[in-house]
Amino acid sequence: MNLAIDIGNTAVKWATFEGSTLTDQGHGMPDDLLTTAGRVLVCASGASADLTLPRLSADTPLPIRLDYKTPQTLGPDRVAAACGAWSLHRGEDCLVIDAGTCITVDFLDHEGVYHGGAILPGIGMNLRALHTFTAKLPLIELESGRKAPVLGRSTEESIVAGTLGATTLALAGFVALYREKCPSLRVLLTGGDAARLMAAGTNGWEHVPHLTLIGLNEVMEFGL
Repeated sequence: MNLAIDIGNTAVKWATFEGSTLTDQGHGMPDDLLTTAGRVLVCASGASADLTLPRLSADTPLPIRLDYKTPQTLGPDRVAAACGAWSLHRGEDCLVIDAGTCITVDFLDHEGVYHGGAILPGIGMNLRALHTFTAKLPLIELESGRKAPVLGRSTEESIVAGTLGATTLALAGFVALYREKCPSLRVLLTGGDAARLMAAGTNGWEHVPHLTLIGLNEVMEFGL
């Protein structure tokens, strides 16, 4: 049994695998599984992660090749998600969008070469910034299925329209730019805010909730 653990900025998620099959998953540190797992690999992008468990890093043998100027500064969550895309769609050009505290957009080509991408503020970060750096704008909590109105007819609706609208339009713009050179590009969406973005309008994108964990398992299967 492989145990994959993803320690992010706001949550800890885990999954167990038998081969390539995900057998169980949950939230929080799986202390009861640590002694029974055959292999364990941690993606520790959260600042509070202080563990002696094996961690994904730039020095870990990977099933993909990194073509990145500063691999030592590359977030392990970005690497793991790219490995997850390779596990699911080996031989295809993939754009991986991970919508968490920050939103990352990463390109993996059909030969398994990771080329980098972009980092944007996440939806929650944008909402908190509007509230923190203005005198009167409220802090909005978004429901997971809420769609962005094109025309905000109240202050709350206007904030939702601006935040969700700007984020989805920016991501759609990235997809369009990549598809100019890779018409058959597959777009994978993961992360805590993925459901919000899917509801806001992301036609043709594939929602993969456990992509980072799938990628960690792919690394373990590759030869950890």
